[in-house]
This record gives sequence, structure tokens and C-alpha cells, in this order.
Amino acid sequence: PAPIPVDGPAFPQVGVTAPKTMRLLPASGRKATQKVVVGDQDGVITCFGIKKGEAVTVFKTLPGQKIARLELGGALNTPQEKIFVATGSEVRGFTKRGKQFLSFETNLTESIKAMYVHISGADLFLCASYIYNHYCDCKDQHYYLSGDKINDVLCLPVDKVNCITPVLACQDRLLRVLQGSDLLYEVEVPGPPTVLALNNGNGGDSGEEVVYGTSDGKLGLIQITDSKPVPRWEIGNEKKRGGILCIDSFDILGDGVKELLVGRDDGVLEVYNFESADDPTLRYDHALSESITSIQGGCVGKDGYDEILASTYSGWLTGLTTEPVHREGGSGEELKLSQEMQSKISSLRNELEHLQIKVLQEREKYQQSSHSSTAVSSVPAFSVNDKFTLNKDDASYSLILEVQTAIDNVLVQSDVPIDLLDVDKNSAVVSFSSCDSEPNSNFLLATYRCQANTTRLELKVRSIEGQYGTLQAYVTPRIQPKTCQVHQYQIKPLSLHQRVHSIDHDRPMNTLTLKGQFSFAEIHSWVVFCLPEVPEKTPAGESITFYFQNTFLGTQLESTYRKGEGCFKSDNISTISILKDVLSKEATKRKINLNISYDVNEDSVKHTLKLIHPKLEYQQLLAKKVHLIDALRELQVHEGNVDFLLPKYRSILEEADQLLEEYKRQPAHLERLYGMITDLFIDKFKFKGTNVKTKVPLLLEILDGCDQDGLIAFFEAV
Repeated sequence: PAPIPVDGPAFPQVGVTAPKTMRLLPASGRKATQKVVVGDQDGVITCFGIKKGEAVTVFKTLPGQKIARLELGGALNTPQEKIFVATGSEVRGFTKRGKQFLSFETNLTESIKAMYVHISGADLFLCASYIYNHYCDCKDQHYYLSGDKINDVLCLPVDKVNCITPVLACQDRLLRVLQGSDLLYEVEVPGPPTVLALNNGNGGDSGEEVVYGTSDGKLGLIQITDSKPVPRWEIGNEKKRGGILCIDSFDILGDGVKELLVGRDDGVLEVYNFESADDPTLRYDHALSESITSIQGGCVGKDGYDEILASTYSGWLTGLTTEPVHREGGSGEELKLSQEMQSKISSLRNELEHLQIKVLQEREKYQQSSHSSTAVSSVPAFSVNDKFTLNKDDASYSLILEVQTAIDNVLVQSDVPIDLLDVDKNSAVVSFSSCDSEPNSNFLLATYRCQANTTRLELKVRSIEGQYGTLQAYVTPRIQPKTCQVHQYQIKPLSLHQRVHSIDHDRPMNTLTLKGQFSFAEIHSWVVFCLPEVPEKTPAGESITFYFQNTFLGTQLESTYRKGEGCFKSDNISTISILKDVLSKEATKRKINLNISYDVNEDSVKHTLKLIHPKLEYQQLLAKKVHLIDALRELQVHEGNVDFLLPKYRSILEEADQLLEEYKRQPAHLERLYGMITDLFIDKFKFKGTNVKTKVPLLLEILDGCDQDGLIAFFEAV
């Protein structure tokens, strides 16, 4: 097999790119190298090739609306070299020379978010946020309204499956398989799917195999048959890498089997190969400094050497080549790079010096003009790519901020109590400012100062359920004049709940029922306000049921509502209490009178305590071990060895670094558990009309003892 890829040629930079907006055109004629075509958010399509290590532009269009997708198509059994771009609600088609042959204004009221061009070239599949449309020869054929946002779309190859079978990747962790305008069936996947691709680029031997990537970094393959889905394999995200934005199939190792190329939003590029016939194995990975929006395998830079080409968020195109880096010289003398590589480095140095001189000249020109009385300073526009998602593994929120230019600093402000958690990948220096929570509702004020050339920053926060408000990030890049963008993120009342497909109906459940003169749209807007991962659009039909799981405790919630009535069931009485308070408040704001009834199951409190207790026990033991570390280390220094210590104390010393790391990663974890048990205690008696706040100190004493039976007995005895 060919060598593993190494850094290849540097390509030109374009504007900010959206996912799936870069493709390689098929090689034409005797030339074995391929042209690159990329669309950016300035609306420009750039097509170029590489000659003698330099990029040569084939064509470049004028700026326009943002390009959301770029696909290739063409007539059946001909090279797929026609370029289709989705921009706004329009689809445009260009030849490989840059001549426009299609301008199709769709009937969509929203901008196109996802597009797929069938290999026939006549079938076009377009998706806005919730709407799917199928066009044949620019005529509307089929329409479907999805229950949640559509992230991607593809169609199984008609020449293999003999019918048009579109597959939608939807935010509610479902793949929806369609037949015409109807839903054929739904496929549950382990995370919100962000990208779809045909396995091997053609759907495999059957044409039914679809690879999906999720926003929480999982990868899987499902066979979409005409009657049911057949899961083939699934890869988790044990290394806690970023979400998957792009997938391609290409034989980069030269072993006759196509590898799976994967691009992630934390800049990690991965190559999976199929050593066994079943599951793929990670063969190679490479870290870039920005999210990878598109990935392709092909031959671009030099005939005979395959490459992986990746485009990043800010518009950089990077190549990894299988061409060996030749070295000269023998043993004992310094190794020198080949003449070709030396000339490449020299050329890049010259280009860099030229750019530095140009920047200095422009900066001087700007400074001179700023002293003029007629000069007007305009605020420079810059793009920010942000993502605020709940992590199921540690019940925390990840806030990822990516800017097209280097970040100077990010100021984070919150009007609700939240904890900032440590992120290993984060190299920024954080400083906290004291803030007065009373007059300004300021609970957090922190500044992250970034190192030079940092374009991506990842933060982690953990919220408290029942306390809701807004988290704000003030992003200041390293550009002149100084300018800042503010981005807001809602911390919802039940912020640690995540959508699931099903729940355990055998658990003891508490029920909250609402009745009143409210519409379906009104009660849906209240649920959207309370819970994450609920689609903003009011669902079709007369009623809807959503299931949720608390990522911190594992408790669950069932939410069913329609016009004039809502029913909420949970095995955690505190969840019901929060919903009751927030929904009452929202209804009062709109002057809607609610009739609220509830049914409390006494067994649910014992059940919730049994879920919390193992976590409480673990955290108390961790805290005790951490408090002993300093004293044990001092003993070790004085005595020289620790053989005289009991084995449990010796193991604390051996694991000291891991224990401290874990404790540091989870600040205030124990306090959170104490707070949850205290809330459970207060809420249990609140529904009985009893105020037990005076007995909280006694409860805290029992918690320090950490006896499950004693804790349950205290709850029942009061």
C-alpha cells in the first residue's frame, strides 16, 4: 500500500465556507490530476488546478448570496462534472469551464440548507429547515414536512435500488426514509445526524448502505432496505472529539479498498480502513486548527500521488499527500530536503514577506487616513461559527466559538449561576471578575485571553435545573478597528434534559396536568421555553408527545400536550415542581387562566434517591481521598517510603494525579448533588402544602453520613 498521507501542497484561501461546499471534478482526458471547485459564503465559486506546485485559477464567479451547498452532477454514464450550488432559495448550475447553464428559483420561502443532486442529473433534492422538496427537471414532484430540523439529505442510487428513496438526517436523532411524499419509516441513531454519505460513494453492492455522522462525534452505517433499516456498525466517540461535518470514501492507502475519510468540527481529520469485513479501524488522524467543512480524496497536486483535500471554516484548503518527502545525504551528515521541497519553502517565505510588507503599508495608510477630518471608520464585518450543545456523558454544555480571523479575547457573562469547567484543548488564559448578583443579575463574568493565531475556542459550563436565564459571549477578534460581536445562549429551566426516543414506563411517575384556554402553538412555545432540543416550529397534527432524560441523574420526563390540555409525567418530583412554576408564570404573562392538578407518587421519591445515592457516595469518597493527598505526600517525604501505610492509603498516593485531575474537572459536583437532594426534600413537601426549610440543616447532617437507608427514612419520617 501507498504511504500514509503527509502534509501536501498549500492551496489558496477562499471566503468562509459552509459544510459540503468543496468537490473535486473528475480527471479529464490524458491529465490525471483533478480540478478543485469550492463555494464560499461571499457567494463566490472558485475552480482551480495545480501546475508545478502553484494554484492556477480556471474560473471564479462574482460575489452573491451565501453558498450553502455545492454538488456535482451530470447525465447517466457520463462524467459528473456539472457544478450545482444552492444559494438562498435558488439553485445554479455551471459547467466545468464556469459557464452558467441553470438558474432555478425554487418555491421555497426559506433558504436552502441541504441539497443532493442525483447521478441522473435530472433529480434535485432540496431541504430548508423543516421542508423537503423533490424536483425532476425543475418541476415539483414531492413534498414532506419534517418533525424537526433537516441537517442533510441524500437519495439511494436508482440504478441499484430501482426506485427513488430519499433519506433525511434530522436533528431529533432520526433518519427519515421517504417514498414519494410519504414517510416510509424512521431510523433511530445515537446522536443528532449532521451528515450523510453513500457507503463507498455508491451505496455498496446493494446501493442501500448509508454512512452517517453525528454532532456528538459518532459514526455509523445503516442499510436502508425497502421495508426496514439494518444497522451494520457504529463507532462511538471515546476520545471526545468534535462533531462530524463531512465524510468521503476514497482508496488513499492504495490497497484496493476504499477508506472512509472523516472531517470533524474540532479540526481532526480521520482515515478509517476496513481491515476486517465488518467494523472500520482508525488508521490515521491529523489535527488542523479549524473545523473541517469538506473532505475529498483524489489526485490534485501531482500526477500519480493521491491526496486528501480538506477545506476549513475560514476558507483554507489543505492537502495531505501520499508523495514521499525525499531526503538527501548519508549517515553522519545532516539530512537535507530535496531541491523541489527547498524551492517550495523558499517560495512560501517570499510570499509571506511580501504579505507582511503589504500589511504594514495598508496599516500605515489606515493610520494616516484616520487623522483626516473627513475619514469615516467603518466597523469590519466578521463571521462567527458557534455551537452550544448539551453533552450526555458529563451533563455539561459545550460552547464552541470559531472566528474567521484570530480571536483576541472572549468575555463570558451569565445572569444565572453556572460553573465553568476545565477543557483540555483550551489554551486561553481565563480570569474571573467579581460581580454583584443583586442589582445587575450578574452571576458570572470571565474573560478568556487567547494566544496568537487562535481561531477556535471551546468552553464548558454546567447549569442548575430550575434556574434559567441567558449566557452571553462577547467575541473580540484581532482586527482593527477593535470591534465585538455578542452571542446569546438560553439556559432553560430543565437545561440538563435531553431528548430520547423512549422511556421506562414501569418507573413510579408523578403527573402534572394543565387545562385552560390556550392554543396548541401557545403550549408548544412554553415547552420550547422550558426544555432543550424541542423544535421551535409547532408540530403538525392535533397533539404531540416528547420524551426526555436528565443527563445528570438519569430521571425521565414524558410530555404530551394538545390545544387546551397538557400532561407531564416524571419520576423526579423536582422536575414536576420546576415545570409547574415556570408554566404558571408563562401563562400568567399571557393572562391565561390555568387549571393545574397533580398526582404525586410517594414511591418516586425513594426511587430518585436510589438513583442519586451512588453518585453522592462516589463524590464524597473522591473528596475525602483528595483531602488526604497533601498529608500522605508529606508523610512520604518525611519517612522516605510508604510501605508502612495501609494498602488503601498507598493506592491514594499512586492515583493522586488522576484523583486531582478528576476533582478539578468536576468543581462543585458534590454541592450540586446536595442541592438536588435538598430540592427533592423541599418539593416533596411543597406539594403537600408543608414548608420544611427549617429542617434542611438536619438533612445536610444526614447527607454527610451518606447512609442511603437513613436518608430514605428521614424523607419518610418528616
